[in-house]
Amino acid sequence: MADIEEILAPWLESRLDVFSAAETPADLEDALPMIRVERGGGSDGRFSLHPRVYVDVFAATADEARDLAARVRDALVMLTGSIPGAVIRDVDCTSGPSRQPWANEAIHRRGATYTVSLRAA
Repeated sequence: MADIEEILAPWLESRLDVFSAAETPADLEDALPMIRVERGGGSDGRFSLHPRVYVDVFAATADEARDLAARVRDALVMLTGSIPGAVIRDVDCTSGPSRQPWANEAIHRRGATYTVSLRAA
């Protein structure tokens, strides 16, 4: 089965030219801006997957985080077809980008939730 984190993080990184991964690095403040992609449930069928995906962006300023979150949303909701590791049928933004708390006040975080319908390539 396809691992949505291993599929979307590299795709977003190549598409938006922003460091993307499934985990935040220990030196996050030095790695900004950053996109984090995490699976948070969803359903797996015999031939297709419908994972719920949490996408957080981290940036040095609130404006940069807001802009990057909007760029991520725009890229994901238009994503269909073949990408490395999967064929994407549809991406639905189920909860749009919003400000999220983060322990370090020097880092601004915005998060959104997506449901991705795909099958392994």
